[in-house]
Amino acid sequence: MPEATPTLTLQATSDGRCARLGGSWSAACLAIPTTWGRISPALAQLTTDAPGWDLSALTRLDHTGAQLLWNTWGRQWPAQLQASPGQRAMLERVARFTALDTPPPHPTWWQLFLKLGGKLWLLWDHALGLLRLTGQLMLDLVALLRAPKRGPWRDVSGNLYHIGATALPITALVGFMIGIVLAYLMSRQLRQFGADTFIVNILGIGLIRELGPMLAAILIAGRSGSAITAQIGVMRVTEELDAMRVMGIAKGFRLVLPRAIAMAVAMPLISVWTTLAALLGGMLAADAVLGVTPAYFFTALPRAVAIGTLWLACAKSVVFGVLIALVGCHYGLRIKPNTESLGQGTTSSVVTSITVVLLVDALFAVVFRNVGL
Repeated sequence: MPEATPTLTLQATSDGRCARLGGSWSAACLAIPTTWGRISPALAQLTTDAPGWDLSALTRLDHTGAQLLWNTWGRQWPAQLQASPGQRAMLERVARFTALDTPPPHPTWWQLFLKLGGKLWLLWDHALGLLRLTGQLMLDLVALLRAPKRGPWRDVSGNLYHIGATALPITALVGFMIGIVLAYLMSRQLRQFGADTFIVNILGIGLIRELGPMLAAILIAGRSGSAITAQIGVMRVTEELDAMRVMGIAKGFRLVLPRAIAMAVAMPLISVWTTLAALLGGMLAADAVLGVTPAYFFTALPRAVAIGTLWLACAKSVVFGVLIALVGCHYGLRIKPNTESLGQGTTSSVVTSITVVLLVDALFAVVFRNVGL
């Protein structure tokens, strides 16, 4: 015989408002989505009204229903309650075994100091690991120059395709949209001062020097940096790294070096590609909003942007690419043989790569501030 649907009605009595419950308040009935969607808002509203409660019409009350009522009452008995001895015994049992929520203890100053020390030690450990990986990359580059025929060129070619060629559509789309947005935002300000033509200077310098390389680096860090960490992490999970160590294959030469070379080659090209897409979007938006024609845009752009700015952007992109590859390999080699560590390492790799790119870009801005670039 099917159980009756739980009901909740609010009635006015001589002693005030009273909530009358009916049907079966069991786990099976309350778990029905339509029933729970009707009962839950009504219970949330009754907690503020504090009415009397009448359970005499209930056909069944199990532990789940009793716990739900006890929580609705704020874990204390209501002022008015009509219930059978069996229902009251069930509610008393739930009240006796319901654990109170204890607030977490406040950490002491010593615990906070130890926590800060742990964070700093972890940061120092990562910095040492990256420095060690950079030194190993320099040694591998020297070995490659001494014996180029033994270099992992096939791995370099594969990584160059996956990192560079497959990233062109998304970087072009994002760059094009960013260029349109920047042109529209700047046009509103330039029009107030009658300086419409200066949009070429602002877009040219801003996109070629800063936004183009930065945008490309952030996109590649999120796309390819995480892929590098995941690839090496999966090799750790499947014990391929252990097999390489047993066979005497250098991990730095076969894993880190090809990815660093591919990033160093691909990043300047992707940066130029993204910048061109952003300039195209900005040029079309400037023509539509300010009437700056593409012919004037092409004529004024070489006068506004010096050739040294383009070389500086390419140099920054090379550094960004090598750093993204090193950070991705660093976190990939530190992953433990379980899936949880793989997810955490990939997330940390992306966050660290983007942070490092921002810090290095700021360093470039400070260093080249007084050299005319």
